[in-house]
Formats: sequence, C-alpha cells, structure tokens
Amino acid sequence: MSEETLNDRLRKAAEMARQRQQGLGIPPAPTAAPAPQRPAPQPQQTQPIPQPQMTPARPAAAAPAPHTPAPQAAPKASAPFGNTPDLPEVDEYQSAPPQKDLKKGKGLISIMVLLGVLLAGVITFLLFRETSHSRQVQELKEQQEQLELANQQLQLSNEYDQLNNEFAQYENQTSLLANDSIVQKYSAARAQVEKLLQELKNEKNKSAAQISKLKGEIETLKGILRTYVEQINELKQENRQLTEENQQVKAENQQLSQRVETVQADNRQLSERMTLAEKLNVTGVTLTALKKNGKTEKNVTKAAQLKVGFTVPQNNSTPVGQKVFYLRIINPEGDLLGNAGTFRFEGSTVGCTALKGIEYAGEEVHDQFYWNVTSTLTPGTYTVEIFTDGYRLCSRSFTLKK
Repeated sequence: MSEETLNDRLRKAAEMARQRQQGLGIPPAPTAAPAPQRPAPQPQQTQPIPQPQMTPARPAAAAPAPHTPAPQAAPKASAPFGNTPDLPEVDEYQSAPPQKDLKKGKGLISIMVLLGVLLAGVITFLLFRETSHSRQVQELKEQQEQLELANQQLQLSNEYDQLNNEFAQYENQTSLLANDSIVQKYSAARAQVEKLLQELKNEKNKSAAQISKLKGEIETLKGILRTYVEQINELKQENRQLTEENQQVKAENQQLSQRVETVQADNRQLSERMTLAEKLNVTGVTLTALKKNGKTEKNVTKAAQLKVGFTVPQNNSTPVGQKVFYLRIINPEGDLLGNAGTFRFEGSTVGCTALKGIEYAGEEVHDQFYWNVTSTLTPGTYTVEIFTDGYRLCSRSFTLKK
C-alpha cells in the first residue's frame, strides 16, 4: 500500500474539523449575508426570568408555561468574525452557550484557516515543482533532439566522404565519357552538400529541416555517382570487347602475313631451284673439324681448321668458264666466321668466310674449302652456304659436338 500523501492528511484534518464543528452546533460558514430583521417584541406580561445554569447547552428547549404565550425573542446580536452564521435561537428559559465553547469554535476556525493557507502553500509548491520538472524535461528533450540531429549530421558527413573516395577512383577515367555533363552535375551537387555541411557546422542548434535537406542532397549525389559508374563500366565493357576483337583481327592478320611470307619463301625457293637447275648445283656438302695435322677432330673446341667439301654436278646448260664460289659459315650464335671479302646477293652486299675460283667445263667437279680457326669454337649447330654467279647454291646445317 502506498504511503499517505500530505494532501490526504490535509483533507482528513479538514473533515475532522468539520465534524467537530457540527458536533458543537456550529454550522458551516456560509457566504456573508445581512441578518434578517425580526419584528419588534409586543408588550406582554412580565414573567420571572430563570437564572442561567453553568451547564453545557443542550439542544432541547424548555416548554412554555401553560396558558401563557411565549415571549418574543430579542433581536440577535451580530455574529463574531463577520462570516460566522447565526447561532441557534435560545428560548428565554434556555441557558446560553458557555463562553468556553465559543472560544473553542473560534480556535477551530483559526485552525481551518491555517490549514487552508498551508494547503494553498503546499499546492503552490507542488505546482512550482511540477512546472520546473516540466521545464527540465523539455530541456532534456531538446538536448536529446540536438544530439540525434548531430549524430545524423555525422553519419551523412561520413557518407559524403565515402562518395568522394569512390568518385576519386573513377575520376581519371572521365576520358571514356562522350561528354562531361555527368561530371558537371556531380560537381554542382557536391558543392551544394559542402555548403550545407558548412552551415550546419557554424550553427549552434541543428535544424531538422536542414538535416533532411542535406540527406536529400546526398541521395542526389549518390544517384549521380551511380549513373556515372554505370556509364564508365559500360564503356569499359565496350572497350574490352573492341580490344578483344582487335586482338583477334591482329592474330588473323598475323596468321595471314605468315602464310603470305611462307608462300613467298616457297616461291623464292622454287624460283631459285628452277634457276639453279638451269645453271649450276652443288651436292655432297660436308663440314668437318680438323686438327693441325689435317686429321679429323671430334671435339670442335680443339679444332684448328674447318673443311667444307662439295660436288658440282654436270650441267650442260651452264656456260663453261671460270666460276667464283663463296662460302659462308654461321656459328651457333648466329655470327659469320671469318672475313674473306664480300659479294653481291639479291641487291645487298654480303660477307663471306672464304672464296675460291673453279674452272668449270661442264663436267662434274669435286672440291673443298678450308678455313683456319682464329678462336675457340663452341659446340652446336653450324650453317654452311655456297654462292656463285649471284645465286645461293645450297644451305645446309651441321652439328659439331664437344
């Protein structure tokens, strides 16, 4: 059960005072009104007036003497305290209320007045405290709203920073766009967001309307960036497809070029063979490493000489006479061995390893070239070529081991 409040105690005290007043015969205090005027007493037979007894007043009134009319009551005296109601009428034979009871009634009225004043003070205090509490609640509510708005502002500021970072990743790809209208829109929206952020930063109290406006501007910025990224991604995809197609076309062109080169090489070889068939030819080409004594050396790194043997078959269609044969030996590194001079071949000047003049009379000729090794040779594949009359008669490959 909850404790008894001060208001409940005051109400109980007032109720007890009211009951006590009723018990003493004092009616509740009505609104002040003028006392009614009684008619003047008529002269009547004088009767002896009994002496009042010093006993508590009783409500019962004494009956009048037999066969004697009741005397008219004297006019009432004014009630004390102004607003105190008239006391009950007392018969001339009834004793008056004692002075002690009157004092007690006045004391009760004073207590009631004091209690009323105290009750009014308590009510005033409670109302003041309630008003102060309401004011504090309102201030706390306003502070909480400001904190929520500041938190929303911070979140929106973080979102804005993230958008700028994402935009910076694509900023160097604006050249892919056909026009820069999207970039201009993004720049304008970004300037508006920065303006609102600065205004909110300078204001002491945040405005919910400004926060809502900032949120709308950031949503607009997000939409522009989304469109911007989508266009760049589409352009990237298109460029990727074009690059793949270009690579495919290049590969096809390269294959076609290789085929053309192969056909051209085949045609050149065929032409050379036909020409050589009409002219001279060589067969039985050999490459041998020799020691200083002229014997065969199996270890090419110890070779002192290289010998190239060849045979010129009989060819009746070739004019007889002096023929100069040129020898080229290419080592595994792709370098020409020796430097015996140059000759013309297919419009260019070409160096040779060795050269030799042969008198050709239309009959088969067996001959050879000798080249003195000037530095240590390396194992690997060597290429031997023989030229004459501006034609390459042969090109053979040989492997010399260590």
